[in-house]
Amino acid sequence: MSPPLDAIIIGAGSAGLAALREVRKRTDRVRIVNDGPWGTTCARVGCMPSKMLIEAANAYHRRHAFDTFGLRGGDGLSVDMPAVLERVRALRDEFVAGTEKASAVGDQGISGHARLRGPGTVEVGGQTYHARSVIIATGSRPIIPEEWLAFGDRILTTDTLFEQPTLGPRMAVIGLGPLGAELAQALSRLGVEVAAFSTGPSLAGLSDPDILGALKAVLKDEFVVSVGEEARLREVPGGIEVSNGSTTVVVDQVLAAMGRRPNIEHLGLDTLGIPLDPHGKPPVDARTMQIADLPVFMAGDADDRRPLLHEASDEGHIAALNAMAPEPQCFRRRTPLSIVFTQPNAAVIGQAWKDLKEGEFVTGSVDFSRQGRARAAQHNQGRLNVYAERESGRILGSELCAPSGEHLAHLLALAIDRSLTVQDLLRMPFYHPVLEEGLRTALRDAASHLPSGSASDLSACSAYGASALD
Repeated sequence: MSPPLDAIIIGAGSAGLAALREVRKRTDRVRIVNDGPWGTTCARVGCMPSKMLIEAANAYHRRHAFDTFGLRGGDGLSVDMPAVLERVRALRDEFVAGTEKASAVGDQGISGHARLRGPGTVEVGGQTYHARSVIIATGSRPIIPEEWLAFGDRILTTDTLFEQPTLGPRMAVIGLGPLGAELAQALSRLGVEVAAFSTGPSLAGLSDPDILGALKAVLKDEFVVSVGEEARLREVPGGIEVSNGSTTVVVDQVLAAMGRRPNIEHLGLDTLGIPLDPHGKPPVDARTMQIADLPVFMAGDADDRRPLLHEASDEGHIAALNAMAPEPQCFRRRTPLSIVFTQPNAAVIGQAWKDLKEGEFVTGSVDFSRQGRARAAQHNQGRLNVYAERESGRILGSELCAPSGEHLAHLLALAIDRSLTVQDLLRMPFYHPVLEEGLRTALRDAASHLPSGSASDLSACSAYGASALD
């Protein structure tokens, strides 16, 4: 019998490929098993193709501002939907090829369904492999209610949307989480008649009522948004009727955007000898990615606490480092950062509003409707709230629906990671005229609510130091 492998990785998405790259630095006795298409969810069916569609949608939507700028002829533009989707697929295929090339698995790759037969044993296609460590990175799949399968290919998900040669004129989007909100707006801007439904009050992962209200107002101005009861589907002459009791529409296609489910069924997790939760998931330490005290690790969307590409990549690296180490080590995770590419962008950075304790924080706010650079570009919609610890002024988090919010979000994530206070950030330079001046407005507002609030953004000279203006 041959000696065991050093590691077996199950799944070749962002987490699995990141784990493979890390393990390869230490050993070539590794195998990676994948069931289905190779390559990351992000590149194939997630963040990359969706952003290509969004770019086309925003470019076309921009025609509505042409007359304001003194530019004529925008009414003559039209959408060639087959051409839009063809470009999405072409660019998508380039990104997938790049991902596969960067992480070429060679003869270390095995195609097939893997099943655990214990903490260090994996069976693939009737062949058994033994390894000192196992990394599970099996990803996730779109959620589709079973009864909807009767509607056949008229039910779309992100796995199938971008493969369509064209789209029907009417579409319902069920689910207004990050991806649902992005795609509903993009499809509407490309000329599809969209009605979007959500059972919960949250949109795009936001929880702050002020920011939610700002985003909802923008979206409702572009397409039907119905929040409340569960949407139900039934066949009617001319299409699919979608109704939640308060809104009823008939559409040609339905985009199911109700989230994704971890691919952990039929994986043999029950053979690990540890308790599983009601969803069949084992206990995973987010600092080590270790399952219980076993030489088994779970990373990426399979452990669905942070289903984002950069988090999946981090988790793959952590799992690999610990899989190859004598003893697992804890790793500090990055500042939580979630960005939704609606226009204006929506984002949650650091601690969300819903997770803060009343009385322990202050809020600074800015309304972008009157912000100078936003008005100049005709992007003056949205709002940003920043949260700071009442006693220290340390920035805790932020929620926003703001123009170029993706960039503001990164600034705030950096500030939170470095434990900066409101005054620390206010002492940084803010050029004029830029959208970041809106962030400064929110910071000044937060400062005014702090016990040691100050009207000045500047540091005074000390007896022995240079002025902050030097």
